[in-house]
Amino acid sequence: MARRKKRKDAKTRYLKRLLIVGAWAALIVAILLAVVRWGVRSRWQGMRLEQAAQLRDSLEVVILPKGTVNEVIRYPGFTVYFNKKWHLANCAVYELTRSEAQGTLPRMGSFETDSAVAGCARPWDYTLSGYDRGHLVPAADMRWSARAMAASFKMTNVCPQAKSLNEGGWSRLEEKVREWAVRDSALIIVAGPVLSRGMATIGRMHVGVPKRYFKVILAPYASPVRAIGFLYPNAAASKSLKHYAVSVDEVERATGYDFYDALPSDIEREVERRANLAQWLQ
Repeated sequence: MARRKKRKDAKTRYLKRLLIVGAWAALIVAILLAVVRWGVRSRWQGMRLEQAAQLRDSLEVVILPKGTVNEVIRYPGFTVYFNKKWHLANCAVYELTRSEAQGTLPRMGSFETDSAVAGCARPWDYTLSGYDRGHLVPAADMRWSARAMAASFKMTNVCPQAKSLNEGGWSRLEEKVREWAVRDSALIIVAGPVLSRGMATIGRMHVGVPKRYFKVILAPYASPVRAIGFLYPNAAASKSLKHYAVSVDEVERATGYDFYDALPSDIEREVERRANLAQWLQ
């Protein structure tokens, strides 16, 4: 009887040990599987982020006409295509995301020459000229970063704008763009002067004074993808937004530039030929 009891107790202890070992093995396997899944997920997310960054970078490329005087200058938050002949940007391009458009930093910075850029204008070239120092990339779009906001005051990002444009229609368009960035999660924006031969100049450096300005906007993550352009005279622009809205194709004809070339050809053709402002205002 005692022998049978001992055998039974030994068997019970063996089963308990077996259960404990099995439980630990199951736990280890579960941890290993979780680690593998986490690694695969992290790698996939990393690939998606990398692909998104590559798409953004390619969409920010602007193709200029052959022979255009141009230097590409990268600042925190935006890129300037600079023309030392006219002491102005050919254009400035940047992505504006939802979180960036909701930045809260106060406006800060003062206009300054970028001494590293040949032909960069000086703030005093605009003094008593009758023109404002107009931002291409608005300081208000850079309220997410002190460095980016400070960079927006570089004279490479500045063009002579009529006060009535700078504080009127152009400013109202900038406010709309921030609203659209919040709604559509991210926009790719290009802004610049429409440069032409025989422009008037200001200051000792003879900074060119454009007769018109443009802005093109792409919502690459909207459904459907959409884009629109705007052309403004360098003068009072008090009419409604629809008066200045044009297709991206029309801005390309006015400037000779090619925007958003990285889009698939069929999508590029479709979004650039339309000027559907109602689609943006809905």
